[in-house]
Amino acid sequence: MSQIPIAEPLVEVKRGAITESRHRGHIVAVEPDGNIIASLGAPHNVTFLRSSAKPFQALPLLLTGAAERFGFTDREVALACSSHNGEPIHTEIAASMLKKIGLGPEALKCGVHEPYSIEAAAELRAPGEEPNVLHNNCSGKHAGMLAVALHLGASIENYDSPESPVQKAIADVVSKFSDVAVTDMAVGIDGCGAPIFGITMKAMALAFARLVSPPAGFDDTTRAACERVVRVMTTYPELIGGTSNRLDTEVMRAARGRLVSKVGAEGVYTAGIKPCKEWPNGLGLALKIEDGDDKRARPTVVVEALRQLGVLRDESLEAVSRYAFFPVKNRRGDLVGEIRAAFSFYGK
Repeated sequence: MSQIPIAEPLVEVKRGAITESRHRGHIVAVEPDGNIIASLGAPHNVTFLRSSAKPFQALPLLLTGAAERFGFTDREVALACSSHNGEPIHTEIAASMLKKIGLGPEALKCGVHEPYSIEAAAELRAPGEEPNVLHNNCSGKHAGMLAVALHLGASIENYDSPESPVQKAIADVVSKFSDVAVTDMAVGIDGCGAPIFGITMKAMALAFARLVSPPAGFDDTTRAACERVVRVMTTYPELIGGTSNRLDTEVMRAARGRLVSKVGAEGVYTAGIKPCKEWPNGLGLALKIEDGDDKRARPTVVVEALRQLGVLRDESLEAVSRYAFFPVKNRRGDLVGEIRAAFSFYGK
């Protein structure tokens, strides 16, 4: 029987003088050559990338020439990398992508859910309208997958099947960037119905390090595709998440182009820090909150990890301060405790 990797306490929930609860997890920061800079928990812990895979799921759109063939703009490529809010700026771009490839929303197989945006959802409810498939946070990703299928001459009926040339191309990309053989990757089905891959935390971080700082051995086409993905994500952060109150968007805005940020479901988070003074070779960061908490644990760990790595500081740190800790209040609104990150990469 395999052992469960031991997770580290990362977040404390305090009420008065007592630590009432803890969230545990795994964090690892890796350079493009695989050198681990910092880690807590188990770097070899295997988990699914979930939506953190989206930049890599979008790369075949560029690598195959599909984006060029269909005339996709930078904003449309950005939406292919997104877990968007379902705001009009998102649904309009998804619809534009489909129009360019000659298909309608009915071709998307990602399913329907209410917009993540509270305001967009309320605007739908007010006149009694129902959400449609374009509001799904993965509609841009799926539109990109359909474009690749059409460009390769593959079936659009099963573009989401693991056996589709589209999904095989994505698996090859994830393998190339993570150094994990396709045959060694766990395969599951994501919330949007597309295949998703399970790899180690270290491999996840390595993939993002190589996205922002491609190795010399990568061919020119791959390097150019990486540059475009990084550029569109950092130029249009509001398309990756939303116009407000989305962690990816706010972190990229605060960092002012210095990193790409991508959340995944069940407490997953990844970032690629572009080569800079602190990290001249670039850096990949991956973390997983063991209990899957996305609301109070993940944001605090993300901000603290990026602070300790010297990526967020001064004005950039202040810009995301509302994610650094959360107050615990009683029913009267009195402050009775706090939720804070409680870890250190470099000792107390």
